[in-house]
Amino acid sequence: MKQWIKVFAMLVALAWSAPSMAWWWNSTPSNYTDTRYPVVLVHGMFGFDSIVGVDYWYGIAEDLRKYGADVYTTQVPALDSTIARGEALLPQIASIAAVHGKVNLIGHSHGGPTARYVARVRPDLVASVTSVGSPHKGSPVADLIHGSPADGLAASLGNALGSLIDLLSGGGYNQDLQSSLYSLTTEGSAEFNNFAPAGVPASACGEGAYSSNGVRFYSWGGTGVLTNVLDPSDALLGTTSLAFTFSPNDGLVGRCSSHFGKVIRDNYFMNHLDEVNQALGLHSLFETDPKTVFRQQANRLRNAGL
Repeated sequence: MKQWIKVFAMLVALAWSAPSMAWWWNSTPSNYTDTRYPVVLVHGMFGFDSIVGVDYWYGIAEDLRKYGADVYTTQVPALDSTIARGEALLPQIASIAAVHGKVNLIGHSHGGPTARYVARVRPDLVASVTSVGSPHKGSPVADLIHGSPADGLAASLGNALGSLIDLLSGGGYNQDLQSSLYSLTTEGSAEFNNFAPAGVPASACGEGAYSSNGVRFYSWGGTGVLTNVLDPSDALLGTTSLAFTFSPNDGLVGRCSSHFGKVIRDNYFMNHLDEVNQALGLHSLFETDPKTVFRQQANRLRNAGL
């Protein structure tokens, strides 16, 4: 009996000290994410760079830098059309590319089409576009809200929230929820895809072209909704997921709609916020850490010479 107690005590001690001993088995090379061109992160709807010390890309930029990447976080209107957001992003990309030659854009949610806009109008500035949980063919949630009787009230409340986010994050942009929602509807997405078709799958749930005009295209997405009982945002995403009936989705974006270019994976057990390690890093304990997925993508870009 005493021997078992000793063994148990040793296991507890090892478990307790595991975080501090992580360096013993961490074999990730220090240059694992050292891409040729910097990684530029583009936030989605209601997004921001940082508010009171909390980053939209929670812990992701720091993790990429830890293993060698140059990383820039950008800020565009939290709420506006894809083209307006793209126009706000363009001068930031031009400024970064003036130093580094090109950039690797990674956009979450509405940030995906926003990044695609820049690649469409200035492909010379862009080495790759990676979308994360982006509704390239629209979202039933946007379809449901836009033009509904609740649209006016939603616009007022949404613009007020967007303005507060913008104020706290120092963006200085006007907010337009209705334009943002329309861009994410099936109709609005189809219009944008006519303008920027590169990388968009021709079939309902296939892959798109892997490259165009010298720009590589990648995407991944999730199909989880209620992924962590401690995450209060799961309840909201559980409600919005009802708009998809029985189609796989991450709470805001359908599995097939997230497809763009080379589909890395479309069924991570992550909801829409887990994909960027929100809220505050709360995600499923039974799925890959979101930071690891970003790190792997940076390594993929590195290996492709990007």
